[in-house]
Amino acid sequence: MPVPVPVKTDGRAVPIAAALMGVAAVLNGADAVIVRLLAGEVHPLIIGFTRAAFGLAVVLPWILTRVDLAASPYRWLHLVRAGLKLASLVAFFVAFAHAPLSDVVAINFTMPIFLTLGAWAVLGERMTLPKLLAVVAGFAGMLIVIRPGEGGMNPALSFALAGAVLTAVIQLMLRRMALRDTTDRLVAWNLLTMAPLGLLAALFVWQTPTPAQFGLLALQGALGALNMTLLTRAFALAEASFLAPLDFLRLPVVAAMAFVFFGEVAGVSTWIGAAVIFGATLIAAGGARYGRHRMPPDGS
Repeated sequence: MPVPVPVKTDGRAVPIAAALMGVAAVLNGADAVIVRLLAGEVHPLIIGFTRAAFGLAVVLPWILTRVDLAASPYRWLHLVRAGLKLASLVAFFVAFAHAPLSDVVAINFTMPIFLTLGAWAVLGERMTLPKLLAVVAGFAGMLIVIRPGEGGMNPALSFALAGAVLTAVIQLMLRRMALRDTTDRLVAWNLLTMAPLGLLAALFVWQTPTPAQFGLLALQGALGALNMTLLTRAFALAEASFLAPLDFLRLPVVAAMAFVFFGEVAGVSTWIGAAVIFGATLIAAGGARYGRHRMPPDGS
């Protein structure tokens, strides 16, 4: 996560930020539905490439006119971060294609738990008792969701878990990189490096999508860029401690879309496990600590 930036808010900005979070949750659900519609027809690596390419096309004018790319003190780290981000996206695409959408979203909420562990192990941050209890509760919630004792764990959920771990690693990198670089450059470099990396990976499995598939892929890329823009704007308008609970909107939105499009019904264990995970992540993230700052998204 980039270094916290003070937020200047007024009474009208807070409901606007909340509305932006709601729209972002809908876009996130649409992203999951598109991946499921493409499942079995378009390889996840191709989806990863087109997501990056179309997302880059949407924001390229902004990059060319407003971002001084050459001023970044990093080169190879941008490439490493983009590779990790591409891997995390592909992992989530595999999970969305083969596991219940609500379960994947619930597992995705574990990312701050892994971030807390990484900050303690790698960055030397203090592991307080509340954080330790949050980590334990988060893993307990994850076990509730994956239900390992009920016929075995869905193998696709292991990809969702891998995606959460990779995202936490990326956030740890961002915490260090943001000390010497700007948010705009971090976002721009990430988009510029992900597209060619995605193309290189996709070439090994390339099959040209049909026009209908191509349309869905283009829509997904545009929605991803719009989602990033909305989240960035929301965190610039309101405090992170207020917006963090609204991230839970993703679960009911995805659950509703999964039911409408695919007839999936989220089980009681999914809701209970997700609630436990989300409560734990709020504690682990230390909402009060960042309450007067915004924490921008990672530019994916």
